Amino acid sequence: MKTNYDVIVVGKGPAGVSAALYAHRAGMDTLVIGENSSALHKAESIDNYYGVPKGTSGRQLFDSGVEQLVQNNIDIADGQVTGIEWDGSYNVKSTAGQYSAVSVVFSTGTSRRAPKIKGLVEFEGRGVSYCAVCDGFFYRGKTVAVLGEGEYAAEEAAYLKNLAEKVYVLTNGLSPAATAEGVEYITEKLSEISGSATVEKVTFEDGKTVEIAGLFVAVGVAGATDFARKLGCEIDGNAIVTDEKCATNLPGLYAAGDNTGGMLQIAKAVYQGAVAGSESAKFARMMKG
Repeated sequence: MKTNYDVIVVGKGPAGVSAALYAHRAGMDTLVIGENSSALHKAESIDNYYGVPKGTSGRQLFDSGVEQLVQNNIDIADGQVTGIEWDGSYNVKSTAGQYSAVSVVFSTGTSRRAPKIKGLVEFEGRGVSYCAVCDGFFYRGKTVAVLGEGEYAAEEAAYLKNLAEKVYVLTNGLSPAATAEGVEYITEKLSEISGSATVEKVTFEDGKTVEIAGLFVAVGVAGATDFARKLGCEIDGNAIVTDEKCATNLPGLYAAGDNTGGMLQIAKAVYQGAVAGSESAKFARMMKG
């Protein structure tokens, strides 16, 4: 598979498939990156979407969408996106490989929820962060920790080790699914994050404590909001802010589906995907001259 595209769509759910189909039909070389999982997989039956027979499961609808990509000869990379950077074009790093494109559409649904750990919410903005690229600079030469066990946590830890004096990765009782070099992993389950004005330490269920100046939450898989925030997109709560053309405040970057907030429905995701795919194609064509 090649590595350079006109449009990259991140996510294989309804918004992503719709965006890819519209970008592809507009003549753009299109790649879809995503894992074979979606919020659709939690739906036992889809009974409120046009043309879908009663009793169709979310998994069946998801699989049909992916098959539609295959039938249209749209390239698919099965993997988890772990990082996105912009240097005039968008460079997307994933477990399936690294790819670049003129335009990107975020369609990965809503971001993951933070785990319920005492002190986590209370210290948000006071030592608890959700973005190493955004806030890592403030912890130069200090000891920090990353909360998470997967590729996303490993990426955050790898970035922070170039800034901080020491980096811990706290898996909260889970086995690491990916690791970063030069950092220390602690697998005991967390019980509390504490401090006075800011975070000062974490305590584990076995009574052990570790002093830290900051905690970066990177649990599970990074969502579109995480990547958008790092790139400098405008965020409202947990939603990416877009205009009527599904465009973010960054050139060539679009968002569609649940990650834009509002009604979390397939109908909305498909519509926004169509808009984002069409607009990303227009942008890519303009940039190509």
